[in-house]
Amino acid sequence: MSQIELLPTERAFPRAVAKRQAILDAAKRAFVRDGVSAAGIDAIAIEAGVSRQTVYNQIGDKDQLFIAVVEDVTARSSASLMQVLHSFPDKPDNLEQALTDFAAGLLGRCMCDIDGRALASLMEREAHRWPHLFSAWKEYGPGKDWPVIAAVFAKLGRDGYLDIDDPSLVARHFMALINADLPKDQGMCTRPTEAAVLKAAKAGVSTFLRAFGKR
Repeated sequence: MSQIELLPTERAFPRAVAKRQAILDAAKRAFVRDGVSAAGIDAIAIEAGVSRQTVYNQIGDKDQLFIAVVEDVTARSSASLMQVLHSFPDKPDNLEQALTDFAAGLLGRCMCDIDGRALASLMEREAHRWPHLFSAWKEYGPGKDWPVIAAVFAKLGRDGYLDIDDPSLVARHFMALINADLPKDQGMCTRPTEAAVLKAAKAGVSTFLRAFGKR
């Protein structure tokens, strides 16, 4: 397994980094479980095993804590996305299989990420009450990854695999289609099975290629 390069401050202060991550993990659970309004700094500190003052010293008040949680979750999701993107073949021999593998990777490792799904659900419930926090979600959330996903389809179009005009629009259609058949009766904190992910990926790609496959 490859090692993640640590920043100088992380190498010098590993305990501080561990405390910060414990705070973020506890805050994430509290926000999802209790909502933004009900989640309290004291309860988060207790769950993280630190003092209230440590939370303020490490991150700040509740608004800053929420934004830090969003940044942390989406950074992890973006890292998974890049791994999936790098696995896409440069010149696929079987486009449908390559896109199905790509879709299954996106669904299984990124879009069905439990933390991301839970936070997205939270924002849907509370965005109207916390508009400034919703702005942070839009800035740091999944939307910032659209350009790199669209780039995959732009290249497929240039190389003659797809018949497309607007890669960004095509990327949105692709994501909508592969999501369409995912089980919706599971909780946001439940990951779909591998079989369900593969079934959704195959169905979405099949429909996608009927619309955008090279004629």
